[in-house]
Amino acid sequence: MWWKKLGVALLLVVATSHYVQSQQPAKVLCYYDAANFLIEGLGKVPLADIDTALPFCTHLVYGYAAIDVETNKAVSKQPNLDLDTGKGNYRAVTQLKSKYPSLKVLLGLGGYKFSEPSIKYLTLLESGAARITFINSVYSLLKTYGFDGLDLAWQFPQNKPKKVRGKLGSAWHGFKKVFSGDSVLDEKADEHREEFTALLRELKNAFRSDNYQLGITVLPHVNSSIFIDIPAVINYLDFVNIAAYDQQTPFRNPKEADFAAPLYELTDRVAGNSVDGLVRHWLANNAPASKLIVSIPTFGRGWRLTEESGITGVPPLVADGPSGPGKQLQSEGFYSWAEVCAMLPNPSNTGLKGADGPLRKVGDPTKRFGSYAFRLPDKDGSNGLWVSYEDPDTAGNKAGYVKAKSLGGIAINDLSQDDVRGSCAGEKFPILRAAKYRL
Repeated sequence: MWWKKLGVALLLVVATSHYVQSQQPAKVLCYYDAANFLIEGLGKVPLADIDTALPFCTHLVYGYAAIDVETNKAVSKQPNLDLDTGKGNYRAVTQLKSKYPSLKVLLGLGGYKFSEPSIKYLTLLESGAARITFINSVYSLLKTYGFDGLDLAWQFPQNKPKKVRGKLGSAWHGFKKVFSGDSVLDEKADEHREEFTALLRELKNAFRSDNYQLGITVLPHVNSSIFIDIPAVINYLDFVNIAAYDQQTPFRNPKEADFAAPLYELTDRVAGNSVDGLVRHWLANNAPASKLIVSIPTFGRGWRLTEESGITGVPPLVADGPSGPGKQLQSEGFYSWAEVCAMLPNPSNTGLKGADGPLRKVGDPTKRFGSYAFRLPDKDGSNGLWVSYEDPDTAGNKAGYVKAKSLGGIAINDLSQDDVRGSCAGEKFPILRAAKYRL
């Protein structure tokens, strides 16, 4: 009879373990790109300015480190800003844990701005010696500066931009690709897939004695089915951040304005290019829901409208490349939430009004696709603008999706593009707050 009692006890232990795991609090990964410190004017966000956000974050990811192509070592992109020989941001950011003891501070490596060619990331994978050099340098940075782990945004080749097509057009394009071969992103993809698995396994082994966390960010337009063996890598990872934004951008899709970060897939769009589509892909490949993080952007993407764009503003619609820069970030086709809010018909805004009049706001009553706003061009064809953006309401909807699916949590990318100063409605970091409250 004793073995029966032992069996029952073991079953209770397993069941309790699964219950405790399912009850783990949701993660809130807050990303901060140190390059924002280098912006001049209102767009500048030094490390001290994100302090108000940190009580809402479980993790702070400080980016971005890079790969030195000559040595295969992980290095700071801004040594004068990050290292002790400069302003010492690496040590300053990890010392935030003394004020927020439950906060985990991770080093972000890679990033999304693609200032580095993906080829050097692939070349590093191909050499076991190069991987060891890279891992040792990462470990040294974490140990030296007191980080709690690594968020790895590996820069695999991006999918080529695709146009919105009807069913007949999609079928014909797929038929042409079979013969044109334009779907081949990497001739050694199978090899790199195995080597990336090896890299993550080796990193996890190197981190184990210090209990460092290891996560990856799957960047937009990186095909996970080509480059990542999900069942093989998932056990080495503490989380997978799915960067489900920038599905359409004015740089990848200059002639076609559309929702940049839809929650669900729209009719006649590229299959899987939505939060739900990307999440379902990982779940279908045996990734535990508890390890999946959904990235919520804090920015909008803008296109220039023309006389050919029509008058409805309903996407997808004809466009003519990125719209003009905003007053804070001074970046074409890219606006922080504070910049978008300043262009909307909201009397509570102060000091950031758009010079060419407010946009017409179109909300998302379905809670499926996101918000957009637009201004039709003048008679001479100027001042036309269409913006797809994230706001506190849509961010809350995505957090609600994460909770309903029992996913691991959310990522806010980037803190510096949220309303850092509360210029829109008087509340700092409204997108972060709204998303946190819905988890």
